[in-house]
Amino acid sequence: MSTSQATALAVQSRNPAGSRAARRLRRSGRVPGVVYGGGQEPRAFDVDARELRLALAHAGAVLDLAIDEGSTSPVVLKELVRHPVTGETTHIDLLRVRLDRPIHATVVVELVGSDEAPGVREGGVLEQVTREIEIEALPTDIPDSLEYDVSELQINDTVTVEALQVPSGVSVVTDADAVLATLSPPRLQTEEEPEIESETELVAEGEAAEGEEAAGEEASAEGGDQGASGE
Repeated sequence: MSTSQATALAVQSRNPAGSRAARRLRRSGRVPGVVYGGGQEPRAFDVDARELRLALAHAGAVLDLAIDEGSTSPVVLKELVRHPVTGETTHIDLLRVRLDRPIHATVVVELVGSDEAPGVREGGVLEQVTREIEIEALPTDIPDSLEYDVSELQINDTVTVEALQVPSGVSVVTDADAVLATLSPPRLQTEEEPEIESETELVAEGEAAEGEEAAGEEASAEGGDQGASGE
């Protein structure tokens, strides 16, 4: 399959008609969207949900968009909205681009080699602080994602965005000093023991107080019974 076939996305134009119409589209297996930019008017469209998933899975950063079987134009994904429960795509925004002009884009950063990191093996906690960074590149040079190898990290190590290696033609816009990941010391269980002991003491004290109160009530009841017998 050629690149153009892999990145082609055919959609149908639509008239924006509010949320009720959008819900009807989704129930029929289609996803509403809009394309804008490039000095042209925004155009609303809808696309088959399955075809959209396939196009996004097989394409790079650029899609060849065809509206109503017309001529194609290069676009990039600007925003994709998912349902908070099902994860299904509910809306998509596309941006028209020129392939000879750099643009800003958001790229996911993936950490690899975490199981091999000495700090992790010693029980340290690896936390990815920054999961996406902003870059600038030509649309055809935008990577699907960036990887950072954490297999050498020790406890108390901190990695910043500056440490990321990006492909040629790509520049990082995100602050170089932004924290990408940290490897913290293991959380000691001994810190929790005083709390557990305190809870145990409180329960024991509560049970003792309840026992004393019950004993007092029984003694009062017996005294009352004896007084009644004396009468």
